[in-house]
Amino acid sequence: MAEIHPSAVVAPEARIADDTVIRAGTVIGPEVCIGAGCIIGPHAVIDGRTTIGARNQIGPFVSIGGPPQDFSYAGEDTEVSIGDDNTFREHVTIHRGTARGRGKTRIGHHCYLMVATHVAHDCLLGDHVIMANGATLGGHVQIDDHASLGGLVAIHQFVRVGVHAFLGGMSGLRMDMPPYMLGAGAPARLYGPNTVGLKRYGLSSETILALKRAYKIIFRSTLNLEEALEKVSQEVEPCPEVKILAQFMIDHSKRGVTRQAS
Repeated sequence: MAEIHPSAVVAPEARIADDTVIRAGTVIGPEVCIGAGCIIGPHAVIDGRTTIGARNQIGPFVSIGGPPQDFSYAGEDTEVSIGDDNTFREHVTIHRGTARGRGKTRIGHHCYLMVATHVAHDCLLGDHVIMANGATLGGHVQIDDHASLGGLVAIHQFVRVGVHAFLGGMSGLRMDMPPYMLGAGAPARLYGPNTVGLKRYGLSSETILALKRAYKIIFRSTLNLEEALEKVSQEVEPCPEVKILAQFMIDHSKRGVTRQAS
């Protein structure tokens, strides 16, 4: 049997794993499914069609699965899907999707969302994503694996943040953030590859050097994008990371890519 505090309100239709812990004052809706080993902190609210995987830590006053803050939403059946081994600290809010969007807000595995972060409707978060205190995502934002957002970051709707990118605190991002890059400011500017993070992840010095060379060609030269990518293919040592960067520049969202460099 799950360990459920007497003051918690859990709908009888909710599917709760046997070893889940639900603290005082928490409210769980009828369409919620919670996996094994989760700990739901006091006064959390989990509602809507929400599926939560295994071993998630959900802090006090977290709200997951609430209706989207979108004027077009008319009560359609949309959802939130959360993977395994995530941590959501106090006052995190995660809203379900919209019918005209993806219909789903999705968070992967091993993510860490700190105090008062907000994930709006139809967002997609990959694995190992970090959002520091107060970071906020508009609707339809995509955050790729191992990306990190500093405190009080604000990201515009439909923007994508690439793998291993780092966006400094109090930044405003209104265009896509290229993978492996470090950005900061409002609006955000690029400051080269996220060297510290890439070293911690274990990328080789050769790979980081190749990314630095690609950065200078794509973001610091006067070449247009097509010319820059052609030069990268000719002059930079080929590696998977450089190919991912080049492809990201081609496949950017309708918001375009941040190319302002400092």
